[in-house]
Amino acid sequence: MKLQPDHLDVQSILGYGPGWVGLGSNGVAEKIEHSIVIGSRGEKFFWHCTRFDQLTTEHFTLLAKTQPELVIFGSGPRLRFPPSAFLRALMEQRIGIETMDTLAACRTYNILAGEGRRVIAALLIEPEET
Repeated sequence: MKLQPDHLDVQSILGYGPGWVGLGSNGVAEKIEHSIVIGSRGEKFFWHCTRFDQLTTEHFTLLAKTQPELVIFGSGPRLRFPPSAFLRALMEQRIGIETMDTLAACRTYNILAGEGRRVIAALLIEPEET
């Protein structure tokens, strides 16, 4: 699915499909085929997991270290909630977290980033089934 955000001054998600997301920043588009974290303040780093069942507490502790006001967790092609124990670091710092499937997370990130919010999108990109 192609997403067409208004012109954003922050990196945005331009598209999404099974096994990939398209990112754009400063006129440069990039196709990403692995789990990634992006943020409205320019954060962008590989999120070391390829399946939902590989997630650990450390994945979410890493997100807390970025100090956003909100984390949007894209759980893959369907909605799945991480165990609450994984979210402790976020809760202790009073950082909000919303869980949704990755497509919804992409759309929500674009809206909130475009509004100037300090938001992080942690997108689980699972390999396409063959």
